[in-house]
Amino acid sequence: MNFWFEICMEIDYAKHGFRCGIEIHQRVASHHKLFCQCKTLNESEESDGTLFRKQRAVAGELGAVDAAAMHEQLRDRKFVYKRYPTFTCDVDEDQEPPHRLNQEALDVGLQVALMLKADVLDEVEVMRKSVLDGSNTGGFQRTMVIALGGELGTSKGKVRIPTICLEEEASAIQEEMSGEVIYRLDRLGIPLVEICTATDIVDPAHCRETAERLGLILRATGKVQRGIGTIRQDVNISIAGGARVEIKGAQDLDCLQALVENEVQRQLGLLELKAELKRREAKEFLFKCVDVTDLFASTESKMLRKALDKKEVLIALRLPKFGGLLGRELYPGRRFGTELSDYAKTQGVGGIIHSDEKMPKYGITPKEAEALCKKLAVAEDCAWIMIAGPEQKACRASEEAYKRAMLALKLVPEETRKVVKEGETAYMRPLPGGARLYPETDVPPVRLTKARIDGLAAVLPEMPDDTLDRLKGVLNEELAHKIFRSPRLHLFSKVMDQVKGADATVVAATLEEIVVGLKREGVAVEAIKDDRLIDLFREHFENGLFVKAAVPGILRHMAKMPGESVRDAASTLGLKKMSHAEIEEAVKAELKETRDRGLLIKRIMEKLRLRAEGSDVVKVVNRLV
Repeated sequence: MNFWFEICMEIDYAKHGFRCGIEIHQRVASHHKLFCQCKTLNESEESDGTLFRKQRAVAGELGAVDAAAMHEQLRDRKFVYKRYPTFTCDVDEDQEPPHRLNQEALDVGLQVALMLKADVLDEVEVMRKSVLDGSNTGGFQRTMVIALGGELGTSKGKVRIPTICLEEEASAIQEEMSGEVIYRLDRLGIPLVEICTATDIVDPAHCRETAERLGLILRATGKVQRGIGTIRQDVNISIAGGARVEIKGAQDLDCLQALVENEVQRQLGLLELKAELKRREAKEFLFKCVDVTDLFASTESKMLRKALDKKEVLIALRLPKFGGLLGRELYPGRRFGTELSDYAKTQGVGGIIHSDEKMPKYGITPKEAEALCKKLAVAEDCAWIMIAGPEQKACRASEEAYKRAMLALKLVPEETRKVVKEGETAYMRPLPGGARLYPETDVPPVRLTKARIDGLAAVLPEMPDDTLDRLKGVLNEELAHKIFRSPRLHLFSKVMDQVKGADATVVAATLEEIVVGLKREGVAVEAIKDDRLIDLFREHFENGLFVKAAVPGILRHMAKMPGESVRDAASTLGLKKMSHAEIEEAVKAELKETRDRGLLIKRIMEKLRLRAEGSDVVKVVNRLV
């Protein structure tokens, strides 16, 4: 039985010393960015130019250079940034000092802190955090702690919230290639609320619940962006004997639990690998890579031929006592050889070929493989890896793979990992430390007065659990949960508050079933602004302008003609509600054909369904028949 399958069957997380905390990063729906007046929602504007940067690591406030920053500097990549006329400025390009801190965004962060029962600081100090992956043009991200010591109630106990911060969003990667990354600058500087939990999360399901509850509190403010990419979870995980690993950029709640489960399995697998290497009496050895390009001068392998035609070299490395271990699964789809490959890829190569793989899939013949083993002096218990690339990159990549192999003898390494697909992660860079923080001297501290905090506390949003209970009081269970998790929850509440006689079920069904259904059909319902939708319900419930069945048609028209009023749309489509006199006239006309009550109602509704309510038709029929 495979090791990963055995531990998959039943994991006692407490027994394995499981520790887990998460960081939630949520974009604020403010009118402008955190330190400039640029807008925050680019839906269609095209780039009007580019600039590029190369970055280097600097010492933090304590005088040391952060390991993660130095790692990025050694990758020696070029960063290209796309500018946008309305959504970027000199601040984003690091050509101008930051402007005054966005007070609207700060208030949103403070309200979230109060909802989490945190202690708000007396003064907010802006700091710089070294980030050299190119996501910030200046090589740092601006961040500030605004509150400490909050808590979140969950089904498995309280989860402590040590810090709540406000910070800048990073640029978005548009394209990544060897030695160069292209970023969009329009996302850089959007305000983010960051919520960090303590390691009180007890298992993967609890991690998902905690993230969901924090997300619901953020949404309750009605002042955060919604949609893919607007909220991200970073997960910190460790087990006894393992190491703290940070998984960056989980966006989907549904895969969060699988990410945690797989990381625990990965660390348990690495501990078992370490034990196996100890049983084999494997020891550290000096790094020595070998140029084996000449062995493949006549190769028919398409992959190797392509590299050789580009004048690249083939560098190989022997790994004593690692025979058969590079192909060992840590969890389904993740082998130890992939771990080595991830480290090699940081140097700009495509990955590695190793001895536990099937050589025919690469087009490498048995004779070529035998010649390689002979040149490397590979014994029965040895493994080998081979890397193709420009000589300098291939040598550096082989050294990174060697370092990862040597770490396997001693420990599970601390590292930052990225989500690569559902439930799976890959090595990204070393785990950053406190050395990357230093003061931001261009932004003055902000005093948080008692009057300001008391004012925000007086208008705190309703807590999510209370909101759900309220919805269940006016809607059935299914519809209540649907609107509760909907981005249109606040619109639903506005309609119920502002429109006299609004029927909660009709409003919720319209927003969550009709609007969603039209969107699936390809109707551009996003063109219909909230105030127009409120007008739609006002004309329906207060003025009786049209019947419920006419709503989908009116919405379709409004999506095409967003500038036209609801009243004009109903008139243009001929969907204004019929008067009782008009219904009576239609019924009398049908009476000439039949006096069967059921058949009469059916015929009338087939003709008048979009202009008359069924109840009104029944009343007229009952009176005349």
